[in-house]
Amino acid sequence: MTITARKLLTVALLGAALTACGSDPAKPPQQAAGKAAPSAPAGAGAPKTASAATLAPGPGGLTPVFERAPRSPQGAQGEKVVALSFDADMTADQGPRAAGGERFDNPELIADLKRMKVPATVFMTGRWAQEYPAEARAIGTDPNFEVGNHSYSHYAFKTDCYGLPVVEKDAMRADVENATAQFKAAGVTNTVPYFRFPGGCYDDATLRALAPLKMTAVQWDVVSGDAFAKDANAVAEQVLAGVKPGSLVVMHCTRSAAPVTDTALQRIVPELRKRGYRFVKVSDLIRGTAQH
Repeated sequence: MTITARKLLTVALLGAALTACGSDPAKPPQQAAGKAAPSAPAGAGAPKTASAATLAPGPGGLTPVFERAPRSPQGAQGEKVVALSFDADMTADQGPRAAGGERFDNPELIADLKRMKVPATVFMTGRWAQEYPAEARAIGTDPNFEVGNHSYSHYAFKTDCYGLPVVEKDAMRADVENATAQFKAAGVTNTVPYFRFPGGCYDDATLRALAPLKMTAVQWDVVSGDAFAKDANAVAEQVLAGVKPGSLVVMHCTRSAAPVTDTALQRIVPELRKRGYRFVKVSDLIRGTAQH
């Protein structure tokens, strides 16, 4: 393979990886559906804050899956809350690119969330925490934020997932636990027992493999479309058009691959507040589910 071809392949794989995180997730043959329950002791892969709620296991003990707060019955207007989540993506093999100056972080976005007093949930890969330990610690010790697990490698946990390399089933738990170890090494303390699948791709076999970790898998119902977007207004419009009471939005905290996310937030946040929305963390949505 020529050098030029190899570079093109690398760029294509990166595009698939980041676009996958902000795309409509692949639906499995059968999703786990569990009644919400108060927090239970987390497994080795899921250190947690005392206030974090989880869902009860799905059928057959499968890892439960959460996408958004339940809609009110008979079309009634639910409480106007929305959770913004940000994927801090970096794959296991992107170290050389970071060493070459590519930035997979976005400190300006985090600073603006703090300035606007917007609580948020950051789904962080272990490789990201390893590359940016000071930033991981700053996010993971700030009460404004909570940190969920987005795997160590950002490789897919299911085949045919946007071209991502695939983690073998018998290595899935180790990959998640490796991410947890990197959070601990960086000094991240505000962790929650939530896992976001790279690309949003999973199936029953995957949910079964991760069940011993006693985590809740967290998806989304609003796709921001910020991965590789160049038009901040288009991203803002897509979010504003999709948000409903109880929505969970997926965005990215990666400068090189989601360069307009911060700019889009400058419109999204005030507009949703104008519409009467209150920003909460994912744990707040899940806790609200458990209380109803």
